[in-house]
Amino acid sequence: MQEIVDTVMSPPFLATLLAAVSAFATILAFVMPMLARDQMNQRMRVMALERDKLRSQRLAELSKEQRAGKTRLRQTPKGFMREIVDKFDLRSQFDNEELRNKLKMAGLRGEAPLVAFMFFRVAAPPLTLVIALVYLFFLSDIQSSTGMKALYAVLAAGAGYYLPNVFITNLTQKRQQAIKIAFPEALDMLLICVQSGMSVEASFGKVAKEVANQSVELAEEMALTTAELSYLPDRRLAYENLAKRTALPSVKAVTTALIQAERYGTPVGQALRVMAKENRDMRMSEAEKKAAALPPKLTVPMILFFLPVLFLVILGPAAITFWKMQ
Repeated sequence: MQEIVDTVMSPPFLATLLAAVSAFATILAFVMPMLARDQMNQRMRVMALERDKLRSQRLAELSKEQRAGKTRLRQTPKGFMREIVDKFDLRSQFDNEELRNKLKMAGLRGEAPLVAFMFFRVAAPPLTLVIALVYLFFLSDIQSSTGMKALYAVLAAGAGYYLPNVFITNLTQKRQQAIKIAFPEALDMLLICVQSGMSVEASFGKVAKEVANQSVELAEEMALTTAELSYLPDRRLAYENLAKRTALPSVKAVTTALIQAERYGTPVGQALRVMAKENRDMRMSEAEKKAAALPPKLTVPMILFFLPVLFLVILGPAAITFWKMQ
């Protein structure tokens, strides 16, 4: 036993053992990064395969919906309006990227809404002119000269020229308001999905299904973003298209954060957490602003409707008693 201890504690053995440990550590220092790189490459290959799988599934769903007639994004307009648009070559005058973006912001996609807008942009002035002439000369009792009635009809025709734009603007504002109300909750759900380990595409698809009960408009936009994330070559384009279609500062800020997270490799969950908090604070500040603006708005209705009734209730019995004493 003493010989074993002396052998172990001898300087040659300790030097040999230290050299062996150093050699093993050197080998590990060179081999471990290679193994880690191989694992990273394997994980990236798995993620690429999973993304391709999601892309193929989404394309199959879109193809199935299109064959079943559930989607109306690619419908070809036919009929009288299409003939008028082609006959007068209205596309060369009205069809541009700005008009298509306005229609997308209003939730109108495809060729059918575009053809309808161009048709009514041309048909609305003469139609309002005829309606105004019939009303002024045959239905109304306006005591005016013929020239003034014709002037009123021309003004109505001029207003009819802007009716399609007014309709699109109102539709866009209603759509933006619906998206704005439901977006903070959707962002919270998106954050939960991302933190649970789901991919961005799957998270958008899941949130689109869950938020449909609260806002159909937001569910439609998120579902379209899911499809674009599946088949567009650059994910940045999908986020930018979402910001263009909604035209809301809050949505644009979120898409910018997602683009930066994709570009610089920052955690998506952290960016979504910050943006979710900002959106909740913005909604709370808007609610406080509306609550603060309520008393001045109620001043005029109170003066016109509440105070006269209040004075009548208070002074009415005294006035009746005074009249009886006369």
